Parts: sequence; C-alpha cells; structure tokens
Amino acid sequence: MKIIKSYNNSHPIIYLIATPIGNLGEFSPRAIEIIKEMDFLGAEDTRNTNDLLHKFNISKKIISLREHNEIEASEQVIKSVLEGKKFAYMSDAGYPGISDPGSLLVKKAIENNIAISVISGSSAFINALVSSSLPTDHFYFHGFLSPKENDAKKELEELKAKKETLIFYEAPHRIEATLNLIHEILGKRHFSLQRELTKLNEEKIYGTLDEVSSIDFALLKGEMVIVVEGNTSEEEFSTEFIKEKVNFFINKGLSKKDAIDVVAETYNIKKNKIKDIIIL
Repeated sequence: MKIIKSYNNSHPIIYLIATPIGNLGEFSPRAIEIIKEMDFLGAEDTRNTNDLLHKFNISKKIISLREHNEIEASEQVIKSVLEGKKFAYMSDAGYPGISDPGSLLVKKAIENNIAISVISGSSAFINALVSSSLPTDHFYFHGFLSPKENDAKKELEELKAKKETLIFYEAPHRIEATLNLIHEILGKRHFSLQRELTKLNEEKIYGTLDEVSSIDFALLKGEMVIVVEGNTSEEEFSTEFIKEKVNFFINKGLSKKDAIDVVAETYNIKKNKIKDIIIL
C-alpha cells in the first residue's frame, strides 16, 4: 500500500490536464496557471497542443507521449521529474487516459512515488450522459468498440445483460455500421447520439435503435458519443445456466447467498427466481 499526498513537498508531482473538447472557454484558469509553471509538457499530438497553447499566448517545450511511444516516453518523463523537472500531460481533448494515452504514465509515476494531480475540465462522455435523458445513477463507459466486427459483436454480447446506461465513443466514418451493430445485438432500446459537443454545431439525436435507418449519416461530422439504455427486461435463462453460474461463484469462495446476489445483479435475474432453483 502507498499513501501519496499530492501537495506534500516530499513527493514530486505530475499534472494531468483536461483540455477543451470544443469550446476554448472551458479551459480553466487553473489549467493555464499550472501549464505556465511547468518546465515541459507531454502531449498526445504536439501540433494540436501547440495550437491550443498559442491561443492562450503560451510557449512551452512539448514532447510526444502517444500510443506508439508511451512506454519509452513515460520512462523519460519519470526520470526528468525525479531529477526535479516540473511536468504536465495533456491529451488532444478531454481527460488523459480516457480512450487516450496517459494511464501507463500514471502507473509508472505511482511506482516511483510521484504524486498525480488532475486538473479538471471537459469530458465528452459526461456531457453526453447528463443530456441523454437516460438514467445517470449507474452507467458503464466502454469507449470505442473494436474496429473488427466479430470482436465488436463479442463485446456487445458481454454488455447485453448490463442494467447500467452504456456509453460508447465512435468516429464519423464508422458511426452507421456501429449503430446498426448495436441495434442488432442489443435490440430496441432508447439511445442518444451526440456530436460536436460544446461546439457551434453541437447536435443531439434521441430515439430508439430501431429508428437508426432514418438518420442521414452523410450529414454527421465530428467525434460521436453514443449513449444506450441498459437492459430493463429480465432475460430467460435456463435452470441449468443459473445453477452453473451460482456454483461458479461458490467455487470462487463466495457463500451461497452472496453467489445468488452476484448472479442476480450480473444477469438481471430476480433473486426469488434463483432461490427457487437453488436451495439455501
């Protein structure tokens, strides 16, 4: 176990800075203040970050830390921070580590007793969720589905029983195929498709997945967020399936009561139905 106080001088610190997802007015004064104090920055795309900083009249040394060099770049950063350099990491839009690089850097920082402090800002999936009209008390953020159709189908099959509101990211050139696939696997559910969040062309589409064919996808540009209703119906599972799942969790060390609770929650099955099958 480690306990690291972010603002205790005994620990060096790395800042993770959330950047605007569209509207530059959402870049906080605190984020700008922290950036100005840094010796150097890391970025998913140095050109995009340079363009952003230029709009705020800031000039800083920026190194590339992206998917293809994350291991080596993170090690370089850790070494520099341990030597006393001040460093912050920024992704192109939104929070580092959310469908973007950054999580490996955090892991290595903690291994080296470096504090992590997050400077809050915009998040596309939070914006989309709270304006989706779907339940927000429990939700599951999945991010991007696999670009391979068979793998994406497997992912959706695993998500099918979840009662939580589901959230996906998607690129415009794949949005039609992805929505059709979600409809194929999850069936007729309420959904919201949102794009260009916080920008002038911000648009939100509400409906049910069986209405996807009426969308003119040629008009949809920009990054997309898909918010889908969770499973609200109780699926029919065989007696053998229920017994198998309860026994699986019992063999994992759970009590029979706890195993029933887990199976009920995981597969959206009423506890009384399971109890009728499994004698307590």
